[in-house]
Amino acid sequence: MERKIQSSLRILYLGDLVGRPAREAIVANLDGIRRTHGIDVVVANGENATSGAGITRAHAELLHHAGVDAITLGDHVWDRTGFDVDIDGLPYVCRPANLPRICPGKNFVTIENGGTKIGICLVLGRNFMKIHASCAFEAVENLLKNNGENIDIFLVEVHAEATSEKIALGWNFDGKVSAIVGTHTHVQTADERILPNGTAYITDLGMCGPHESVIGREISPVLYSMKFGIPQRFDVATNDVRLNGVVLTFDGNSKRAVKIARFSEKIS
Repeated sequence: MERKIQSSLRILYLGDLVGRPAREAIVANLDGIRRTHGIDVVVANGENATSGAGITRAHAELLHHAGVDAITLGDHVWDRTGFDVDIDGLPYVCRPANLPRICPGKNFVTIENGGTKIGICLVLGRNFMKIHASCAFEAVENLLKNNGENIDIFLVEVHAEATSEKIALGWNFDGKVSAIVGTHTHVQTADERILPNGTAYITDLGMCGPHESVIGREISPVLYSMKFGIPQRFDVATNDVRLNGVVLTFDGNSKRAVKIARFSEKIS
C-alpha cells in the first residue's frame, strides 16, 4: 500500500557553513527561521564548519542540537584529526557516497517527519577536486536501488567545482529523485527550477557565513597570495554574515517538488 505524507512539507537546505560565524548564526537564529518560514526539516552542509575546513564531533553536535536535522560533508570530510573515528557516532552526519566503501560513516541518512521518510545523500564531483572519488552517477544509482523504495522524498547533494557536473547529474536523475542541489563553490546560483519530470534543482546553494570575504576567508591575505604567489594564512572572515540555501516544498500526495525558492537571510 502506498504511503501518503502530510499535505505539504518544507525543507530548508543550507549551503556550506563556514567557521564560527556560521555556527553562531545557526545557534542564534535557526529556531526563529524555522518558525517564520514554516520549516519542517533542515539539512546543511557542514564540511567547513570548524575553522573553515572540516568539522569536529563537538561542532556537529552543536549544529544538530540547534536544529539541523542532517549534516552533509564534502571534500574536507577528513580534515579534522580523529573525525574518522567520531563520525560513526554521529548518525545524522552524511559523508560522500562515492568514497571507498571501507571509509567510516554513513553514506545515506534517513529522517522521519510526520510519517514522511526523507533520504539524503551526497556525491563528490571529479573535476578540480582534491579527493579522487568514484563515479557519482553510479553511486546515486546504487543508493536509489538499495533505498529508493523505502523513501518518500529522496534528496541528492552534488558537492562539485564544475557546474557542468552538477547540471548533468540533474538531467540524468530528473524524475528519479526529488531534488538535486549543488554545493562547494560558496556562491549561490540563480538557476533554481523544477525540471521537466519533477525534480527540484539548483546548481549551488551558496554559503552560510561571512560574505564580506573571498568565499568565507579574509580578503587581504587572499589578494596578497593571488597577486604575489606568496602563501598566506587564510583566516575565516567575520563581516556580513548570511545564511544561503533553498526552501523545497513538496506535495503530500504526489511526493513531487512543487516549489524551490532561493533562501538568503542576512544575520549581521
